[in-house]
Amino acid sequence: MAIWQHKVSCCLLILCFTNVFSSRIRPYTPPSVTRLTDSFPQVSIDRAFSKGFGASNVQFLSNGSMATLALDKISGSGLVSQSRYSYGFFSAAIKLPAGLSSGVVVAFYLSNADKFPHHHDEIDIELLGHDKRNDWVIQTNIYANGSVGTGREEKFYPWFDPTQQHHYYSILWNSYHTVFLVDNIPVREFIHSSTYPSIYPSKPMSVYATIWDASEWATKGGKYPVNYKNAPFVVSFAEMEQSGCISDPATSVSLCSKANPSGLDPNGAEFTKLSQQQIAAMDWARRKLMFYSYCNDKPRFKVLPPECH
Repeated sequence: MAIWQHKVSCCLLILCFTNVFSSRIRPYTPPSVTRLTDSFPQVSIDRAFSKGFGASNVQFLSNGSMATLALDKISGSGLVSQSRYSYGFFSAAIKLPAGLSSGVVVAFYLSNADKFPHHHDEIDIELLGHDKRNDWVIQTNIYANGSVGTGREEKFYPWFDPTQQHHYYSILWNSYHTVFLVDNIPVREFIHSSTYPSIYPSKPMSVYATIWDASEWATKGGKYPVNYKNAPFVVSFAEMEQSGCISDPATSVSLCSKANPSGLDPNGAEFTKLSQQQIAAMDWARRKLMFYSYCNDKPRFKVLPPECH
């Protein structure tokens, strides 16, 4: 009888631990929202993007509708868009590598660092392999006219296991605001204010998709580096969208009229502000899932950035 009771206790303990661990991954059912990803057309990845680095680790599949990027001991890999944009809606369905992923970073972002190395703009969704566990963290970041030292990071836990299937990660960037969305749920809005215009990204940017070894940066100074015994780490990108104002690479003149085959303009009236439904969903995400915001990081900022007040 004592042995049976011991087995039951152990099983209950294991079940309890499993439930606690699982609750970190999928603790909530998200609210319903309008699916912005249904509003814009998908692109053929092999036509809309070039291999940026680690070409041998990039594979185009399903007639160019899907791409896999790999990180191994030799190299990470990445894609860069054929076009630069002055604003737009950008989205990718991403399935992350399974297993222990500490030090691995998958990024979907906009940048013009190649053109303006000392005062560039960037809008990031970075998916960070987590320390010691199978968790991933969603980090958003934004900076303008500066370097990575001026970043404005916020971090969230996903409400799903991002390694099991593809999930949508999207950026709406226009003259009014920048909105970060996960599975169409807004998780962050950065408003363009005339009070502090210089901190808002305004120069044309390319779209990037990458996987790379960020052990030193993402794991407390290299405390949990990438374990290449688990390599290659493979991430899958699908259902990619990029609609907006294309900038002529030679003249930087915007060619907006040629950029919107869907007929929707991401800088149009319907995209100037969030709906009440989207605001409620964003409030849910920030209350339930956000665990770091630069606006609360007083040790880092002696004086908080102006938009935090």
